[in-house]
Amino acid sequence: MNEDILRELREKITAMDREIIRFLNERASVSLQIGRLKKEAGWEIYDSSQEENIYRNIVENTAGVLPDNSLRNIFREIISSSRALQAPVSAAYLGPEASFSHQATLAHFGNSIPASPKAAIADVFTSVEKKENDWGIVPIENSTEGSVKATLDRLISTPLFIRAEIFLRIRLCLLSNCQELGDIHKIYSHPQALAQSQQWLRRYLPKSSLIEVESTAGAARRALADPSGAAVGSSLAADFYNIKIKAEGIEDSPLNTTRFFVIGQKPGRQEVANTENCKTSILFGTAHAAGALQHALAPFASEGISLTRIESWPMKERLWEYLFFADFTGHIEEGKTRRCLKELQERSAFLKILGSYPRGAEEERP
Repeated sequence: MNEDILRELREKITAMDREIIRFLNERASVSLQIGRLKKEAGWEIYDSSQEENIYRNIVENTAGVLPDNSLRNIFREIISSSRALQAPVSAAYLGPEASFSHQATLAHFGNSIPASPKAAIADVFTSVEKKENDWGIVPIENSTEGSVKATLDRLISTPLFIRAEIFLRIRLCLLSNCQELGDIHKIYSHPQALAQSQQWLRRYLPKSSLIEVESTAGAARRALADPSGAAVGSSLAADFYNIKIKAEGIEDSPLNTTRFFVIGQKPGRQEVANTENCKTSILFGTAHAAGALQHALAPFASEGISLTRIESWPMKERLWEYLFFADFTGHIEEGKTRRCLKELQERSAFLKILGSYPRGAEEERP
């Protein structure tokens, strides 16, 4: 190794780091000015549309060796720090700490946001409704296990709006302080995590008992206290609870992904201008008659709007009648979307707009 060349390269990096620090401080000063203007105008500090525009601009204008996801991770923390300088912004998530909901929170908001774990999805909604937290992060669906019932139930009644979506690849790990796999006799985890890794567990730990607990993070705590125990959970849980990773990537599907919603109060007027690359979510009900759903959905076809998801949901107070959750491309401030929803309202018995928000990146990781 040529030590002189190595020394020169390290000195070059040191000089570059000084320049990066200078630019970061200049950026933070500009961010503080933006924060003051937002406060004067009564605007929210967190603006999901604007932040997504920043990420998109970074990716579109990069031509270097850093992958897009690495750039996104770097700038997530820069944005998170800037947001914290402007004003305190807090988030509630389904806990405990180091759960996948916690991981999704950090993946979206960065590490500078104060985050509060809640015992149940309903508690996340309640904390935001009561303005104890500014934002809530709730799971809505998993690519292998389907929709999350507790979230769908609360979306029907809550006054809150969907303000952003997060896609998180679920990479499951076997966590244990046992020396060998043969020493493991009990495996703790959330029922979905156990279901999502059942093939791996049957192959490598066929004699171990599977024990369902409230969360993957709670499972890590149980495994830590059990000399013959293990947990199926995240790498974040391993770091947080100081438990060893015995195996990584044990999920049965390599595409296992959970979609989360960021929920908050009704959006302010600064959201209106950002209508590109958006989704809208709605809830509607139809008459209990043949062809009613087809009749209700006809405006989407006539306006050229793509439905990305539709799911029926039973109405608790009416036997064998259903509501429908739907996602589609577009923003409620666009002309064709307004026309479509106006006609849908006329064709349906009930319509609730749950929110328009930027399309989430297919993978977000802290």
